[in-house]
Amino acid sequence: MSATQVAIALWTLVVKEIKRFTRIWPQTLLPPSITMAMYFIIFGSLIGSRIGQMDGFSYMDFIVPGLIMMAVITNSYSNVASSFFSNKFQRSVEEMMVSPMPNWVILSGFVLGGMARGLGVGLIVTLVSLFFTRISVAHPLLTIGVVVLTAALFSIGGFINALLANKFDDVSIVPTFVLTPLTYLGGVFYSISLLPTFWQNASLLNPILYMVNVFRHGFLGVSDIPVGWALAAIVAFIIVLFTVALWMLERGKGIRS
Repeated sequence: MSATQVAIALWTLVVKEIKRFTRIWPQTLLPPSITMAMYFIIFGSLIGSRIGQMDGFSYMDFIVPGLIMMAVITNSYSNVASSFFSNKFQRSVEEMMVSPMPNWVILSGFVLGGMARGLGVGLIVTLVSLFFTRISVAHPLLTIGVVVLTAALFSIGGFINALLANKFDDVSIVPTFVLTPLTYLGGVFYSISLLPTFWQNASLLNPILYMVNVFRHGFLGVSDIPVGWALAAIVAFIIVLFTVALWMLERGKGIRS
């Protein structure tokens, strides 16, 4: 395929993915915004007023970056996992794989679609947060960069989950038993400096902690971990997972019987 044909194929796949989740927006875009609004009301307004300050900021301001990142992570992941598995279940993936379209275009198309949903929901949650607090961004470029990288990372993770899944129930196993616990323990609602030394060190094994803290640093200018090292770790994860996902796709893992 020529470069123009590759670009058209990629654009077509991305547009298809975006239309898929925007067409059913009451299921894909509305629920996360309502859920996050509940977090803002319960944790930010009601409980936060009793907690006071966290790292020199009001508790509401402290949790806003974490809640935005949580929405981006879960929606980027779930969009690709459900979309690709549905295509695999309907055997339409096989049609794409026998076409002249390169495998990296197939992977990139689904990943970009997942990123679009994750970033879209993140923007909606950000707008919802404006009803509860005033947002100030200390490092705009860092904030944008880390949220895009995080959306890409978990979109790739969702793609791998869909490849390995054999039935629809398998798609929800990782988000329920792995992603959700890691997110809640990733510093969304607290600073790890409050934890005993042992649990601080244990928290450093949680990759979501790095993403949440870098994103919070972009908003508030504070972080529990070195920002540069965390960014390097995120980029490394993306490269490794993209390579693994492409390798699995080229060998038909989970697709060819």
